[in-house]
Amino acid sequence: MPEAVITDAMIESMKSRVGADLRIDHSLNNEEATRIAVTKFVGGIGDVNPLWTQAELGAASDYRGAVAPPSFVIGCFSGIQFGWAGLGAFHSATQAQFHLPVYWGDTITATCRYQGFTGPRPSKFAGRMVTDQFLNTYRNQHDETVAEIHWQVVNYERASARDRAEDATSDRPRLELPHPWTPEEIAEVEARVLAEKPRGEEPRFWEDVEVGEAIQTLTKGPIGLTDEVAFIAGGGTPIPRLKAHAAALVDYQAHPAWSFRDPVMGSSEPIYAVHYNKAAANAMGVAFQYDVGFQRQCWQIQLITNWCGDNGWAIETDAQYRGFVYLSDVVELGGRVTDKRVLDSGEHVVDVTTYARNQRGDDVMPGTAVVALPTRDQLSPVARRARS
Repeated sequence: MPEAVITDAMIESMKSRVGADLRIDHSLNNEEATRIAVTKFVGGIGDVNPLWTQAELGAASDYRGAVAPPSFVIGCFSGIQFGWAGLGAFHSATQAQFHLPVYWGDTITATCRYQGFTGPRPSKFAGRMVTDQFLNTYRNQHDETVAEIHWQVVNYERASARDRAEDATSDRPRLELPHPWTPEEIAEVEARVLAEKPRGEEPRFWEDVEVGEAIQTLTKGPIGLTDEVAFIAGGGTPIPRLKAHAAALVDYQAHPAWSFRDPVMGSSEPIYAVHYNKAAANAMGVAFQYDVGFQRQCWQIQLITNWCGDNGWAIETDAQYRGFVYLSDVVELGGRVTDKRVLDSGEHVVDVTTYARNQRGDDVMPGTAVVALPTRDQLSPVARRARS
């Protein structure tokens, strides 16, 4: 992969782009919420709530129609590679706001604005780094804003990161990757996965929720290659859209920074392959293939929708990506209610802190959420937002 350091010229070039609406056609993955598109997306994030895949359940619910999960917009467009040629990059955080449901048949138009960057600043991991800020906006065919996503990307000097990893002292703790699971441990994890069910049509009333109570857990893993492939096939974040043979090579000739040469296969592979190709991950200074930031975000959103039930609404979710989730890891997501309040609009909400802990006990995605819950004497949050 090409390698660079942060220069004054690079910084001035990026300053000139602040506020630009970016060209994103090459990274759009869905434009219409068809039945198949929604079904593939929820399969790709591992969401088993039948509300998203059975039209009759949506029609009988407060949505009054077949719907997609709020995270579906991430499968329409999530992110792009932009600027800072030759630097490595990690998606580091996301803040999402969900305004309206996405119904089957809706057409979603996404836009992405570059809002600028902070830094450069020193890093223990990789010399110097800068953090980019982006805003994605999603509108339906009625020109209604259904969702907005702010997201941040850390860009770093890749050679420095790799050199520091290679120079690590022998007494530094090293992970055993892939994780050495026993058959008994895997059986326990998979039993837990199968036991975790979405709340579904049973309302979780705001009056019944107590500050301090834990929310139900959601377990992912052991994460395998097919989990990553399914996320991509369901519309997850290939940046740019994945292609093969001549279609890919034409793109890579026009945009050399999009690809690298696999040292084993000899093939041209997208930079995005760090999520399923070990050579690509190693070139980024990372020991093993790892998950996608927006994929992890979808898990947090699923955690909330599982807990609040089909009548609740995830207003906001905020997550930070700390550390890698490697293939073979198991991640348990959960959280706790930290506050109950009534908005100026009269809507009843709870504040939730969330976590995502791997088998080593690391919280790889601390976060928060604001969740609107139904009350016994008002329209549900979903009914407030349902299309008439």
